[in-house]
Amino acid sequence: MSSAKRTALLVVHPTRPEAVSFARELIVALDGVGISTINNYPGGLTGSEGIASDKSFEIAVVLGGDGTILRAAELVLDSNIPILGINLGNVGFLAEIERPSAETLAQAIFEKDYRGESRLLLSHQVLRGQEIIATGWALNEFTIERSHAQMVELFVQIDDRPLSRWGCDGVICATPTGSTAYAFSAGGPVLWPEVEAIVVLPLAAHALFSRPMVISPDSTIVIDIESREAMISADGMRKTPLQSGDRVVIRKANARVEILHIESAVFTDRLVAKFKLPIEGWRGE
Repeated sequence: MSSAKRTALLVVHPTRPEAVSFARELIVALDGVGISTINNYPGGLTGSEGIASDKSFEIAVVLGGDGTILRAAELVLDSNIPILGINLGNVGFLAEIERPSAETLAQAIFEKDYRGESRLLLSHQVLRGQEIIATGWALNEFTIERSHAQMVELFVQIDDRPLSRWGCDGVICATPTGSTAYAFSAGGPVLWPEVEAIVVLPLAAHALFSRPMVISPDSTIVIDIESREAMISADGMRKTPLQSGDRVVIRKANARVEILHIESAVFTDRLVAKFKLPIEGWRGE
């Protein structure tokens, strides 16, 4: 083992007792292989220090579901620190399908016995006149949606060409990671994580054409706000109010996030497990 101190960040779902319990087991197991831990848990965890501000950890271990992984992505953004998700609730698309024991997980982290998937991120700018008033990023999706009872009026352009005007509940611009989140619930296509593309999906649009679209990751999406107000949301967490005349520009981000798996990272298996798809009798079973 290297003489350099090794540290893991534990990102723990704050309201799941099973996450806290497993975190305490993992702290002991990691300490047993010479890896110290820090955590984001309110009040801290016995045997683990508070969260570091200098990103001095080598890995972020997430104990929770896909939503907790989105929180972890905020903590590792603009670093090369990967995220390893341990599912403690319903099967998700980012975490392990099956929960390993604390000892198995600690040994895998010690030996770096895992595989990584580099995930595309999106970035956005909000222009008000000639001024950039907000910027942001998303691992799952940006959603421009109504902030009151009335629909929003949006003028959508792709690659400097007009696409359509929609009176709608909103528009989702999703990554392949986000294609199985809000965009999927709204009727969008499922994209395998290794597919480099962006999903554009209008929500309840009053229009003759309002189909989900899959566009190049190098495309630029421009959405002009033509209603009195709206809201842009990044991963359902980071929100910015919009007003008439604002322009939202969405592109592929320069940064990426790496998601780790210690078991099979085949996306098909995750899809089958998540939705309990019928595969009985398949000749390769």
